[in-house]
Amino acid sequence: MVVAGSSRGRWLRLVPGQKPRAPTLRAEDEALIDAIQRGDRRLGDQLYTRLIRVVDATVFRILGRHDPEHDDLVQTAFEQIVITIAERKFAKACSLTSWAAAVTCNVALHAIRRRTAHRKVFDNTMEVETALETTGVDVERTVEARRELERVRGHLSCMTPERAETLLLHDMLGKELSEIAVLTGVSIAAAQSRLVRGRHELVERMSADAVREGDT
Repeated sequence: MVVAGSSRGRWLRLVPGQKPRAPTLRAEDEALIDAIQRGDRRLGDQLYTRLIRVVDATVFRILGRHDPEHDDLVQTAFEQIVITIAERKFAKACSLTSWAAAVTCNVALHAIRRRTAHRKVFDNTMEVETALETTGVDVERTVEARRELERVRGHLSCMTPERAETLLLHDMLGKELSEIAVLTGVSIAAAQSRLVRGRHELVERMSADAVREGDT
């Protein structure tokens, strides 16, 4: 994820007259989606096999290696993926894996907001213990990096869902703005605006943290 001072090098440049296209839907995925929309839930195992890597990786990248709710969040993400497909909220305008990543991103963001609302600070005990057991690792720097990620997640929970989601999809999951526009149902210009404003807000929040820490 891009944080303070590092946002200048990753702008997506749009060439006038050219309209980027999001990855298209594979034929086998379309058949799978059609079956689910017809009410055939026997293909659950096939859907799981197709999407487990992207769902698992998305939860891991947003919430960290040892999140205590990892398995539950993966399960919740799959439930939401099936629901959105069955209710025809997936318009087939992008790849199935991209849709799954976007749905999982929202599930993870909801978990972050829920924890923040209940003042449940991310528990780094397992990460610290792992660092201590690993030879050659700078434990102090590892712990500080974890704390920095906690700050970022905390600030994301306070930002508007649109900005937070766009930041995660673009800067953390590597989605192009053209694809994010399709996933979130907005124009490319709107997606780019959310990204720019979201980055600016996150930089300001992180800078404010640094000022407060310097005053203590």
